[in-house]
Amino acid sequence: MATNAKTRKAARYAVPVAVAGVAAATVAMVPAFANSGGPDLPKMTAQQLIEKVAASDVQQLSGSAKISTDLGLPKLASGLLGGGGVAGGSANPEDKIAQLANGSHTVRVAADGPDRQKLTFVDGKDEYSLIHNGADVWGYDSKANEVWHEKNPGAAAGKDQKKTAERLGGASPQQLAQDVLKAAGPTTDVSVGETAQVAGRDAYQLVLKPKQSGSTVGSVKIAVDAKNGVPLRVQLLAAEGGKPIVDAGFTKVDFAKPSADTFAFTAPKGAKVTEGAAGAGEEGHGKDGHGKEFKGLDSFPGLDALTGGMGGAGKGGAGKGGETKVLGEGWATIARIDTGAGKGLQDLEKSANGKDAPKEAKQFFDSLGGKVTGKFGEGRVFKTRLVNALITDDGKVYVGAVTKDALVQAADANK
Repeated sequence: MATNAKTRKAARYAVPVAVAGVAAATVAMVPAFANSGGPDLPKMTAQQLIEKVAASDVQQLSGSAKISTDLGLPKLASGLLGGGGVAGGSANPEDKIAQLANGSHTVRVAADGPDRQKLTFVDGKDEYSLIHNGADVWGYDSKANEVWHEKNPGAAAGKDQKKTAERLGGASPQQLAQDVLKAAGPTTDVSVGETAQVAGRDAYQLVLKPKQSGSTVGSVKIAVDAKNGVPLRVQLLAAEGGKPIVDAGFTKVDFAKPSADTFAFTAPKGAKVTEGAAGAGEEGHGKDGHGKEFKGLDSFPGLDALTGGMGGAGKGGAGKGGETKVLGEGWATIARIDTGAGKGLQDLEKSANGKDAPKEAKQFFDSLGGKVTGKFGEGRVFKTRLVNALITDDGKVYVGAVTKDALVQAADANK
């Protein structure tokens, strides 16, 4: 009971560091995170390290992080996600989050408990800031000189502070670690790896590996501060090797209380300001001026893919036009969705190859994956480095953080 309370407490104060679960994981960048030798620390078991993370009660910090995602998306898909930049266009946080699903980003971060957090994404000279200060949440795009504002009256009375803090910290190293540890079960091998230095601080490394075959995930590494138990870096490594799929970690961190003016914000003169819906319910989710619901940073697709790959698939129940069935468990979980679309895939491909279809449509369709056959019939596999999907010609979809072969086997067994 006490452990659960501590876990909730740690999650509550998860600071918003790597809001997208993404960081520039190139070979040249690695020395900024960890040295080759690793500090000499007292031995610690995996259970002890997990308890250390759960017991961590860090509420205040400031510093910088680098975040990157390499999902192996086709160039056209990467372009749709906005490439590597985060500045420019609408200041609505939800519009920015999708752009963080690909490429490399630098983030300045500050947090002071559940009431105040600030993230600033730096893209050259341009910046995008997301600020939570009591009852106010602000988004500011310096390039477009646009401001997004949501007023939450409940927060002023202390009602919705937890929800707001969790939304702002949804993909920080701390929250990512909590989500991974929560999802880890009997299908996961948990161990303590080599020690490391992250942002100049000594750290243990918790290593999680799937026991099952067929997962696209090779392992998850969580660097944990040796003194205070704060996760400093989270890496999601692919089973096929190569650079990390997701890499989120501090390059500099200070656990002192940030100054109060860090979280102060006033819309600049001449800026376009869009007001969200005030008091949009207990979830604190407002809408921008166009009626688009802001679901917070916890809606970031990279984090959804990570947690979905560890058993979250199928939680949504029935999808549009059909039913969802969960196959398997743990890292090998596959969602089978009967779209009821019949020959939908063939129709889609025919449209993309039609004489009036733009060439980009065909290029995009062809770049996503190749055709496969099996006992289930024919279909096409849409591939990324993490989540793959098999769409059969009769309108069924099999999706999960598993390999193409695993999807085909599932389709054959459940045709």
